[in-house]
Amino acid sequence: MSTPPAERARSIATVCLSGSLEDKLTAASAAGFAGVEIFENDLIASAASPERVRERCAELGLSIDLYQPFRDFEAVPGDVLRANLRRAEHKFDLMARLGADTVLVCSSVSPDSVDDDDLAAEQLRELAELAAGRGIRVCYEALAWGRFVNTYEHAWRIVRRADHPALGVCLDSFHILSRGGDLTTIRTIPAERLFFLQLADAPRLNMDLLQWSRHHRLFPGQGEFDLAEFVGTVLAAGYAGPLSLEVFNDVFRQADPGPAAVDAMRSLLALEESVAAPAPALPAPPELSGPAFVELGADESSGERLNSTLAALGFRSAGWHRSKPVRLWQQGAARILVNTAPDQPEHRGGGALAAIGVHSADPPASTRRAEGLLAPVLPRSARPDEADLSSVAAPDGTALLFCRTDADRDAGWLGDFGASEPEAPAAGVTGIDHVALTQPFDHFDEAILFYRSVLGLRPAPPVEFAAPFGLVRSRMVLDRDETVRIALDSAVLRRGPWAPGVRHPQCVALSSDDVFASARAMRERGAAVVAIPDNYYDDLDARLRLAPDLLAALREHSVLYDRDGDGEYLHFSVAVPGSRVFFEIVQRTNGYRGRGEINAPVRMAAHRRRRLEAQ
Repeated sequence: MSTPPAERARSIATVCLSGSLEDKLTAASAAGFAGVEIFENDLIASAASPERVRERCAELGLSIDLYQPFRDFEAVPGDVLRANLRRAEHKFDLMARLGADTVLVCSSVSPDSVDDDDLAAEQLRELAELAAGRGIRVCYEALAWGRFVNTYEHAWRIVRRADHPALGVCLDSFHILSRGGDLTTIRTIPAERLFFLQLADAPRLNMDLLQWSRHHRLFPGQGEFDLAEFVGTVLAAGYAGPLSLEVFNDVFRQADPGPAAVDAMRSLLALEESVAAPAPALPAPPELSGPAFVELGADESSGERLNSTLAALGFRSAGWHRSKPVRLWQQGAARILVNTAPDQPEHRGGGALAAIGVHSADPPASTRRAEGLLAPVLPRSARPDEADLSSVAAPDGTALLFCRTDADRDAGWLGDFGASEPEAPAAGVTGIDHVALTQPFDHFDEAILFYRSVLGLRPAPPVEFAAPFGLVRSRMVLDRDETVRIALDSAVLRRGPWAPGVRHPQCVALSSDDVFASARAMRERGAAVVAIPDNYYDDLDARLRLAPDLLAALREHSVLYDRDGDGEYLHFSVAVPGSRVFFEIVQRTNGYRGRGEINAPVRMAAHRRRRLEAQ
């Protein structure tokens, strides 16, 4: 590795971001990028002259690392070549005005081109000679769908045959990895011919390569490509240029360019770390050991409903915060805070899951890592005699707090509540199994990357299910020992309400060792367990042929069931006490990994019936 990645320039193609060229440059600079690839369409649509774009980049501290793309040049008849060279001269004049010294030439998809490597090499050499006279380098890239040249190995053979110092290759992770390319040949390319490196992740999809590339690329860490191996291989070959992102994605190109650029930078920082050269002052993610608490924000009336629901679930009031209107409820190791501070308008009308506290082996290191990965630090006020917990914001605004719940409560956050020792669980709740957060569709991939990089959580395979009002994407992120589980859900549109007034549901799932005993105890305490229809249990019997006594107990207590290998998952939920948050009671055995996603449509329909009946 010639230069540690942390010392390399980081660049981003303007095509990654939404807005005008000026918007994109401003966002890239604000996110900390040192350079940009100017996408030709962005320049054409801009009212700024090339000279003004050059000046603006200099004002923002941005280098122009690449101008792209120049298409359909090589292996063509003589008359077409002459037209292409004329076109190239105009582009080189433009690049001189921009101050750009490297142009990206994509392998041809033109019907005029022929399958002749010698001709392609001869014509690319002529282009490189023309470029060299202007102080410009030509960077040849194999498009995965190129007519004749569609692998980097083939592109390199042509470049090697052309043998011109101003002609080199561009290695693009999408074009190589989408075809399952072998990386071995990369190590044989001389470092001085590795002109540029473009990076994009992607989900594994079985579709046309062009459509996959144009619409479904992702920032590193959001997809399923092994970019760490790819980048490590390129760097080991001696590549000395910037790490540059080139991501075509329909959602990113409609999103606010500021947060999107920050997400892009976070993805590069995390990728650099995975390649084995952490960014400066970026601690490794400290070990986590489960949720410390969840905090629900509510106004006064919805707060009372939440308090009543928690009491019916067997929680006891374990104390009030010494200076804030925050009440601690506890059962077993599950701790829930209800915050009725009046200055949080987003919590009015039924409450919302506002914060998640997680146990960290080193809370200060967790906070430094979050800050190093550009997580916004949230202001928090604390008196000198109160615990000072650092708080950072997830993409959807949920606060994350890193804390220790010390045996000596006076040394930790519990001391602020004067909490007493926990009593035996009144309704069998032993802890918090997971939380589920509905994400805005355009933040879903950003959220996956955030939890993966900042907390070091591991994404489980994605799941999709047909909910009553549309397709829902879902993905769980977990720590190594699966003590922290955060489920992220998203739907493209929510035109029909999930239930009246419940557009972005959130779930707090509470663990139990005996879900049936918990259901009985909670019903006796007045909990509104959501009824599941007989049709579900008839289908369950047909599909899984459960023991009759188990099936009868599931039906009696409206408990849903799933299994995975030797593991089982039993769960039921109570009525939504407000407008967003609901509670589930879950029991998982023998290493069950999911959260009963197959049952989600049944649960959602049951919740809606319950709310309509209550109107």
